[in-house]
Amino acid sequence: MTLFGTSGIRGVVNVELTPQLALEVGKAIATLNRGGVLIVGRDTRPSGEMLEAALISGATSCGCDVESLGLAPTPLTAYTTRVLSADAGVSITASHNPPEYNGLKPFDSSGMAYGEEQRRAIEEILKRKAYRPSDWSGVGSVEEVEATPLYLDAILRDLELQREWRIVCDLMNGATAVTAPEALKAIGCEALYINANPDGYFTTGAPEPRGETLRRLGELVRASEAHIGFAFDGDGDRVMFIDERGVAPTPDRVLAAYAAYIVERCRGGVVVTHVGASMCIDEAVKLAGGRVIRTRVGDAYVAEALMRHGGVFGGEPVGAWIHPDIHPCPDGLLSALRLMAALERLDTTLSGFVADIPEYPLMRVKVECPNHLKADVMRNIQQLYPEHLTDVKSTSTVDGLRVELRDGWLLMRPSGTEPVIRVTAEARSRKRVEELIEVGRRLVSEALRRSGG
Repeated sequence: MTLFGTSGIRGVVNVELTPQLALEVGKAIATLNRGGVLIVGRDTRPSGEMLEAALISGATSCGCDVESLGLAPTPLTAYTTRVLSADAGVSITASHNPPEYNGLKPFDSSGMAYGEEQRRAIEEILKRKAYRPSDWSGVGSVEEVEATPLYLDAILRDLELQREWRIVCDLMNGATAVTAPEALKAIGCEALYINANPDGYFTTGAPEPRGETLRRLGELVRASEAHIGFAFDGDGDRVMFIDERGVAPTPDRVLAAYAAYIVERCRGGVVVTHVGASMCIDEAVKLAGGRVIRTRVGDAYVAEALMRHGGVFGGEPVGAWIHPDIHPCPDGLLSALRLMAALERLDTTLSGFVADIPEYPLMRVKVECPNHLKADVMRNIQQLYPEHLTDVKSTSTVDGLRVELRDGWLLMRPSGTEPVIRVTAEARSRKRVEELIEVGRRLVSEALRRSGG
């Protein structure tokens, strides 16, 4: 596939992602569904309305009725697609990317991001321009829909918090500005907001909850003596957490602690995460009586496996958590609410919640590799790794090659966005993880030479 990445179609506006492309994607989705109903929402980016108009024009020209949500977080768009029994949904967003980017993220009728089969079908229609335009009398309709109350009712249902929570939220000028304040007010939280005005130019920085963004939020949590802090990305499908001390715990540890909590409450069950997540997740879930299934990197793959295996929870360490009892789309606001409920039920703080989860040294590097050689390089890596690694417990080729070892793991996988092979390693000591990273570098370099690179 050439258009779709792990999070839909994404690119620089008017360069890779043009109104013409949005128009044709709208046609393709309508053609794939033989008309049907399409839900459309967008984040705060200034190009959103332009791309929305083009997408809707294409869809309606092929007989699709469109229900437009306007400004809406991605989880709201996905949930609405599911609950209104629409045939598809599209969130117009580039998530955490800078403002010059935008994207089209399609969902199926269940509210799950398009899987490989659907993405390939759309690309084939686009490639062949095999659209099915309607005659003048069959053109689809467009209706503006207010779905926020429906979504908030779903995520707040059965959520009863007794603490008088003090919270600080960084909304990053993103789409969560239309849902988070209303939700937190409804459950009686005392909340302080920063970057709460919807502004798709992101003048305070790219809407990605990490690094300096989290340090800034941590300072505010400490200064205001808040109980917890939340930072949402641009379209609201991801959230990062700040504890009561103003510290951001390692995302893998928070994911592991919450996964174990859910497994204990469900008295077992499957948790899904991707191949690059920490082994502390496996350990915590196993101790709680569950098991972990690992997928390719990307929330669409996590969601697909979660539904297929009837899992109780799934997520990626970037803060994309999926709660399958509500919908199969990562949901930052829902995750924040449910984490508070867990802390309250256990009568603990966020720092206490993750205290028993170990933090193992983890390193990532990139090794340059031309795109056209990636497949050959990965085949050679699979042949070469036994010469470089001992004490191998198991291997997985679900996304690149992940080698499980007695004291850690090594992952080598081709990037879907850059001409590089990504090498990731985790171990129980800093010395060992550095050794594994060096082994990974050598493996990729030797495989590249054998491939003619």
